[in-house]
Amino acid sequence: MAVKYQDYYKILGVERNASEKDIRNAYRKLARKHHPDLQPPEKKETAEKEFKMINEAYEVLRDKEKRSRYDRLGANWEHGDEFNAYRQYQQGQPGAGWGQNFGGGFENFTFSFGDERGGGSFSEFFESIFGGGFGGGEGRTTRRARRPRRGLDVEAELEVTLEEIYTGREKQIQFSLQDLCAKCGGTGQLGNGFCSTCGGSGHVSELKTIKLKVPRDARNGKKIRLKGQGGDAEAGGERGDLYLKVKVQPHPRFTLNGDDLETKVTVYPWQAVLGDRIKAPTLEGTVRVTLPPRTHNGHRVRLRGKGMPRKDGGYGDLYLQVIVDIPGEIEPQAEELYRKLAEITG
Repeated sequence: MAVKYQDYYKILGVERNASEKDIRNAYRKLARKHHPDLQPPEKKETAEKEFKMINEAYEVLRDKEKRSRYDRLGANWEHGDEFNAYRQYQQGQPGAGWGQNFGGGFENFTFSFGDERGGGSFSEFFESIFGGGFGGGEGRTTRRARRPRRGLDVEAELEVTLEEIYTGREKQIQFSLQDLCAKCGGTGQLGNGFCSTCGGSGHVSELKTIKLKVPRDARNGKKIRLKGQGGDAEAGGERGDLYLKVKVQPHPRFTLNGDDLETKVTVYPWQAVLGDRIKAPTLEGTVRVTLPPRTHNGHRVRLRGKGMPRKDGGYGDLYLQVIVDIPGEIEPQAEELYRKLAEITG
């Protein structure tokens, strides 16, 4: 009897290029919606079938090896080399291409059969591709224990100021993450029913606080990976990682451009014409800068090494944009000098 192709992407309502996070979020949403224990009696049987397929789809798409094999076969799965090799093996022809197609034997693959998240047995389609009838001469089913599930990776935003980057200040941040539900151990079920604590998803939200030193090269959009600081894992498994996306807060005086800083300084006309020693702001405080004679409005003065720290230990530069302005109030004598200047230059 023909086995019907199952479109796991369609079942979860995601695109074929969906990320692991998209697949995980889609699964949680559907698992809560279709969990049999949440349905009225007249819809329970239908919900059980839907819930089974949702779990089956997630079992395949969350696993990189299974997803890759599923994608390779596609809708024409019955005509794929791997499926044909498996069918020949089931028919007692283990030499007909199985070892060549699967890297020499079963030892390179790990199969699980509904032992996670209470999914029950898998469909014939699943077992046709991933197993379910492997065994010895007496027809016994051989199941290898799956590896403990790794914790979920977590993404959070790290807001920093220019001063915090410049000084490498230690910063405390809080973020929310999904840890395994302690009540059900991450299975989503308690006995024959679903876990009310996690809603059947196997995870609960937790608030976590950590301290870290702001990296020298923290810039807008940069991602910082903190290994093992993500979601909790099953016993014996590896915790997920924490990915912090840097957001540099706007500064009232400085603009960040790569490793360089830019700011504006205002000077009077006579300073621009004659030159002067003017005050200029830096992240370390105020410094004196020589303004050359005949400085035009908009001229940029470069201060080497007064910019942001770089990863290699050096520093960027600070650029001062000169703005020539006149005083708010002018004494009569000064105004008279301006008149004489106008006569001379006019």
